[in-house]
Amino acid sequence: MLGNESNYQDYLDALMTLFKEVYRVLTPSGSFWLSLGDSYIDKHLGLLPYRLAIQLVDEVWFVLRNQIIWNKMKGAPSSIHDRFRNCYEPFFFFTKSASSYYFNESAVRLEAGKSHLGKRGAVVTSSGVSGISYRRKVKRSSHLSPEEKKRALTELKAVLKEVEDGLIPDFRMVIRGENRVTNGDSTRLSGRAVELQEKGFYFLKYSRDGSLLGDVWDIVDSRKIGSSHYATFPSDLVRLPIKACCPEKGIVLDPFVGTGTTCLVAASEGRKSIGIEINQDYLPS
Repeated sequence: MLGNESNYQDYLDALMTLFKEVYRVLTPSGSFWLSLGDSYIDKHLGLLPYRLAIQLVDEVWFVLRNQIIWNKMKGAPSSIHDRFRNCYEPFFFFTKSASSYYFNESAVRLEAGKSHLGKRGAVVTSSGVSGISYRRKVKRSSHLSPEEKKRALTELKAVLKEVEDGLIPDFRMVIRGENRVTNGDSTRLSGRAVELQEKGFYFLKYSRDGSLLGDVWDIVDSRKIGSSHYATFPSDLVRLPIKACCPEKGIVLDPFVGTGTTCLVAASEGRKSIGIEINQDYLPS
């Protein structure tokens, strides 16, 4: 039975055999999400999730788009005294195609913050930016010419008006000599670096649709007490990939469905699903 192999490579090979079939039935626009707990082998952390991920890329030709860090917030109790407690698991986002896969970013955006008026009636962004510090930096800058300073203050005023009018919830101003360039300081590789060189400043404007979810997910590990399955996972860990990567008429497949969490979440999100499980003791009665 899978999981009872005599060594870790046989275990990974068995998983590879299964996941090659997953690749075969996956639609060209589909995605594959893999959550696999790690194990210790002779006191060494086995790095099994990463070994498997590399094999899936090198041998099956899956495209690895993200490694999500699932921060379990509290983690499981541990009696170990010679290493740190494990509080996270890697969660891999694979696709069959490098570019033409389904991804609904708006379904997993974080709610945008709201601007407000400060003590002196000045507009303040959702993160507390009022423009005062930026004005001070521009005026005191030894890296900007008088003309660049004038333009910077004019454009800063216009951006603050966008915040006041509700067009953007927040922004950051990058000023030559004051801040690190967003995507590196090479003008050959970064358009931002070119803008900074030519103008002396630029703005990063946040979307009023909210920011895109990052690659660290803080989700409490709510394992079911008394469950016969030792590796159940919280519904939100399934919900986010389904909302982002499965269209409304799509089908979710879980080859290790266990207690049925994936199918329950898929149904709640209006998707069809197929679950496969060889151990009937795991399935809800």
